[in-house]
Amino acid sequence: MDQILIVEDDVNIGNLIQLNLELVGYKSHLCVNGIEMKQALAKNKYDLILLDVMLPGQSGFELINSCEGTPVIYVTAKGELNDKLKGLTLGAEDYIVKPFEMMELVARVKVVLRRFRKDTQLFQLDGVTVDQENRTVEKDGQRIDLTPREFTLLSVLIDNRNIAMSREKLLEVAWGWDFEGETKTVDVHIQRLRKKLGWEKQIQTVTKIGYRLEV
Repeated sequence: MDQILIVEDDVNIGNLIQLNLELVGYKSHLCVNGIEMKQALAKNKYDLILLDVMLPGQSGFELINSCEGTPVIYVTAKGELNDKLKGLTLGAEDYIVKPFEMMELVARVKVVLRRFRKDTQLFQLDGVTVDQENRTVEKDGQRIDLTPREFTLLSVLIDNRNIAMSREKLLEVAWGWDFEGETKTVDVHIQRLRKKLGWEKQIQTVTKIGYRLEV
């Protein structure tokens, strides 16, 4: 399980980030300043650091040198172009400006972790194995053929597992911003995934919202 260190002096924001990361399967630890961050790094090894810039004492720009080679994503309200360029030039893998959607944060976290991961990560649930890197699916050892759109929708559900997603959001992410179809398209594809994977109970309908992959 990937471990993520969150360095954020706003405890409410930090707790919210921590909750959402743990919902989708990451283990996380929250620090509120650079001193706590250095103490955490001395005790544990982390796969990724989410680092705020405006921290008491040392700023996130100053603290990146203490990250000991661990990939860093800046998560900050400092959204000027010069700040972004500075953060990326210092060695951060990504730069996210507040406010942001948690789904966007989770997606960017996944991209950075995949970039630094040497082995292929598989998602397994109730006899189904999904290899997102190679875009293959097996159920009880037998290959399951999904259309490209079905696989993209499945990946979105996996990346945001345990989180209720609206039909509109699923359309936006899996079909693209310019898709002009109806939300019923999502329902049709969900039914196909349930049938092919045997996930009638795992892909749950969330009344008046959309769907959630329950893990």
